[in-house]
Amino acid sequence: MRGSVLREPGMPLLVLMTVLGFSGFAALLPVAPLWAVHGGAGSVGAGLVNGVLMLFTVLTQLVVPASLRRFGWAPVLTAGMLLLGLPAAVFAVSDDLGVVLALSAVRGLGFGVLTVTGSALVAELVEPARRGQAIGVYGLAIAGPQVLFVSAGPWIVENVGFGIIFALGVLPAVGVIPAVILGRRVDHVPDSQERPPYVRLLRPMALLLAVTLAGGALITFMAPMSDSAALSTLALLCLTVAAALARWQAGAFSDRYGPQAFIWPLVLLTTVGMSVLAWGVRDPLDTGVVALLLGATLVGISYGALQNLTLVVAFQAVSRPHYGSASAVWNVGFDAGTGLGSVIIGMIAGGSSFSTALLVGGAFSLLTLPLALRRPQPLR
Repeated sequence: MRGSVLREPGMPLLVLMTVLGFSGFAALLPVAPLWAVHGGAGSVGAGLVNGVLMLFTVLTQLVVPASLRRFGWAPVLTAGMLLLGLPAAVFAVSDDLGVVLALSAVRGLGFGVLTVTGSALVAELVEPARRGQAIGVYGLAIAGPQVLFVSAGPWIVENVGFGIIFALGVLPAVGVIPAVILGRRVDHVPDSQERPPYVRLLRPMALLLAVTLAGGALITFMAPMSDSAALSTLALLCLTVAAALARWQAGAFSDRYGPQAFIWPLVLLTTVGMSVLAWGVRDPLDTGVVALLLGATLVGISYGALQNLTLVVAFQAVSRPHYGSASAVWNVGFDAGTGLGSVIIGMIAGGSSFSTALLVGGAFSLLTLPLALRRPQPLR
């Protein structure tokens, strides 16, 4: 095996672009709703901020592959980084809810471009035999800024102010430089007039959707289902750190043994983790500390590793001209699962309890076990 996958041509540029893009995204993720509240918005208005962001993200992801074919990589990457970064500077002008929502919509356009093109670039830059490692490094470049800024953003606002967060939010615009260089490197990618094989992509998307439903629910509701703010913070740290490390390390195992050997045990691990969490929060006034931290860690492992492995499987399912479509479907599965986790688990918890809701979330994952056990036919 050759040296670090970062030595592959183009990978350092991709990592730099990804870190800059996701730093700007993550810094504003918890703070943009706070800015709307600062301007007088209520909880509903604040909740709409990231809802609008993700809505426009998913809508954009659906059209990125066609945009790449029509306009080329460099123009699309440049537009995406600018759309994600430049609106952050405008937040300082107004905290009116309408302005915040409009800026969030524009940032969603940019984030949709970044997510689809970023993962597709991994497949373009690195040969299949090392793709798992490359996806792991790419995942670490995503997870690092999120672990840092999602947790630190509100603290920075409270102790320093909104201004520094808005400045961090502009970082994706700086990423235009590596984006243009990367775009020129892959603009030779062949086009295909054939329809992308979406049916072959349904399996990895469904597996990803189930585990991101669980992860998205925990990120959203960890605080209200625990009796201690400090414990919630620690549990979220267990979840995010475990996910980052698992997504990074899963690549090496995937390259050596193939992704299939690990997918079904990780699906079961999601169900086990959600069950342990359900046990830990069965008494709203007395959270089980060990169960909460253990369950969060177990789900974090499956949440991170399955992100890597399902993306590997998605790229294995298509030929090179359809890498953009595979990336788009994968990202839609990720974001749809995250959103559904918040909605479905929230509704069930409202009608019964968080313990019941978590068990249902684990059951969703278990339903995908037949898909996890099925071996897809190799691409011809």
